[in-house]
Amino acid sequence: MDFSLSPRAADLQRRVRAFVADEIEPIEAEVNSRITRARESGGDSWTPDPVIPELQAKARAQGLWNLFLPAAHAGRYAADFGTDGGEGLSNVDYAPVAEAMGRSFLAPIVFNSNAPDTGNMEVLLKYGTDEQKEQWLEPLLRAEIRSAFCMTEPEVASSDATNMAATATVDGDEVVLNGRKWWSTGVGNPDCKVFVFMGLSDPDADRHSRHTMVLVPRDAEGVKVERMLTTMGYYDEPLGHGEVSFDDVRVPASNVLLGPGRAFEIAQGRLGPGRVHHCMRAIGLAERALELACARAVSRTAFGKPIANLGGNRERIADARIAINRSRLLVMHAAWLLDQGMSRGAYSAVSEIKVEVPNMALDVIDMAIQLHGGAGMSDDFPLAAAWVGARTLRLADGPDEVHRNVIAKIELGKHTS
Repeated sequence: MDFSLSPRAADLQRRVRAFVADEIEPIEAEVNSRITRARESGGDSWTPDPVIPELQAKARAQGLWNLFLPAAHAGRYAADFGTDGGEGLSNVDYAPVAEAMGRSFLAPIVFNSNAPDTGNMEVLLKYGTDEQKEQWLEPLLRAEIRSAFCMTEPEVASSDATNMAATATVDGDEVVLNGRKWWSTGVGNPDCKVFVFMGLSDPDADRHSRHTMVLVPRDAEGVKVERMLTTMGYYDEPLGHGEVSFDDVRVPASNVLLGPGRAFEIAQGRLGPGRVHHCMRAIGLAERALELACARAVSRTAFGKPIANLGGNRERIADARIAINRSRLLVMHAAWLLDQGMSRGAYSAVSEIKVEVPNMALDVIDMAIQLHGGAGMSDDFPLAAAWVGARTLRLADGPDEVHRNVIAKIELGKHTS
């Protein structure tokens, strides 16, 4: 395995990193302040800040657009919708690019490579019909609309996806949806126009063939965003996480993805790469936290010494560097295995990074917060929000416990007949 960057990946990483440093990081605090003021005054904090479409136009003009598109499935969409070089990227080549984006909460949106839209676009790319692609995928690739993924439910333990109880019942040439979803990321954005909904369609089928995924227009009758949820006090504008009810929602049967009963097949195809993308971005987040920690440690003094020379802080900084580098290698290994095909080894590797990387990021960010003192707890620095984001990843796309079970099952399987 050779994890040295290809010329294309190295070039893209450099250009994305420069764009983030020059165009995005300098205006982050200002954008966050405007969002906060709007929320506190009862105004509109959900409509994307006007600077975002301006930055998106710049990014697209530079070819730094839809870089998440996978090499195996991008096809003409990579050429038609702005991807640099007119081709999709392998997971190994996308890894350093996603890491560069992960430094800023705005960057993935600016490059049209943010969750959950990337996962939903990959679903449409891989499983959608031509009509579904024209109606939903192409506007998403142009960033004209946003989307949400409606899977998790408040009334069941959603770490076991077979528990999903909301229904998607075929009724002639329509599908009728009923139930309630939550942690549906993206529903707060007024540009969110389509949901990917997972519902129980055949309770008597095999447990992995009982559910169906359906495309649901946001404005369909019977769809209601009941409330927006906070993650430890943050609303995560301009996307957000909502609780959504579906009350006798009727959509055409042609809105079914791939076919009835095939939701788990789609979910595996969607969540595998998506988990890797999350971890790639978390590496970038940890890198930025370490940079902030080091800058603080050498610029502030206490008890007559730089903070770097107090309380074992040099060791903490060294341990953070080791942990980030270790995690990056694990992510690159998982990306490489995915590029070879979804083997049992790849399943284990994806679960390994899904446990390792968010926990590593939490430790590094926590250390950075400690070095910043009270300032680290405030929104004067991006560390508190970064910690919340990393903590959320320990639950999103499967909690640690589920992934540890996957790893253990594969390991134990090597020793049983």
